Amino acid sequence: MFDLLVLGGLGVDLRVRVPQLPLPAADSLTVPPIDLRIGNTGAGVALAARALGLRVAVVDVLGADPAGTVVREALHRAGVPAVLAVDPGGTRRSVNLVDPTGRRMSLYDPRPWQGPPPFAAQRLAELARDAAHVHVSIMDWLPARLPALRAGLPAGVGLSTDLHDWDGDDPYHRPFAEAADLVFVSGVRLGDRAGALAAGLAPRTVVVTRGADGAELFAGGTPAVRVPAAVPPGPVVDSNGAGDAFAAGLVAARLRGAGLVEAAAYAARVGAAACAHDGMEYPPGLLPPPR
Repeated sequence: MFDLLVLGGLGVDLRVRVPQLPLPAADSLTVPPIDLRIGNTGAGVALAARALGLRVAVVDVLGADPAGTVVREALHRAGVPAVLAVDPGGTRRSVNLVDPTGRRMSLYDPRPWQGPPPFAAQRLAELARDAAHVHVSIMDWLPARLPALRAGLPAGVGLSTDLHDWDGDDPYHRPFAEAADLVFVSGVRLGDRAGALAAGLAPRTVVVTRGADGAELFAGGTPAVRVPAAVPPGPVVDSNGAGDAFAAGLVAARLRGAGLVEAAAYAARVGAAACAHDGMEYPPGLLPPPR
């Protein structure tokens, strides 16, 4: 039995610290050591949830390549079991440019999945039945499995997804939104359309994250509740993974009985704490435990 099952979203991040964003006009720049480590959205949710004390498992595809080895070893260190299929196209990867304030620009190489889904619908349903909550990353092998996954969830088991910088129109994201009970989405491309988007997705709960400006919580089509940003426990060094940590914090708090508003406020604290750490492998005690 697991508290959280994360489907999709494993990969590696090549972190590059740069003097500023956008980059200055130059043919070359000398930068601090460049690190390759576990990254991408599913890993961010899984590792943050594990650091918060949840029992977590992940399901995804990885390449039989050095990047895949980095991911497998990091999951093992964190005590996160994984059900994995081999992706002939290799492991997903991102180049994350991070400026001195911790702001980042991510260049994402999705390594598109080729062929039929790597996991049978029955297998995913079996895994989901052993979880208290399921979080789905917007990976390309998952849309065909969403209807069966949703239909097979036991009563009381929630399903969440993170649509990232969805503009509300791109049809790729729609099946994920419609399968979920809890939808996370960045407000970066929504502007003032967040309320309309949330109303269109009712009765789902929608959380619109806005970084240092906090978040907005729409519970089943109700008016927005503002969630103030929290103060990081130390200097901001890397905002990569903060949104994933926010999602993990909200799910963790809800599983432990918190109301939505209380859970969102706690999630803001978790996301802020993640910004004070370089990478997604969080040291013990960094992320605040649920009360």
